[in-house]
Amino acid sequence: MLFKKKDTCRKTVEYDPETQIPILRCSICNGEQVAGFKDLRSGSFTEVCLIRDSKELDEFKLTYGLSDITKEY
Repeated sequence: MLFKKKDTCRKTVEYDPETQIPILRCSICNGEQVAGFKDLRSGSFTEVCLIRDSKELDEFKLTYGLSDITKEY
């Protein structure tokens, strides 16, 4: 196999619920979705993984113990 599918949700990032909120950034143009955490004080976004289907979104939620995630466009 020449090209191997990358596991995009395998890296873990420190998540502090006191200072960060989980966000699903969605592109209006092409529908791309990126899961990550937004800092409440600075507004900076920490990208964790690319979401290509509902399975990857469920895996992201399970990894960080999330029940609900908001979308940001």
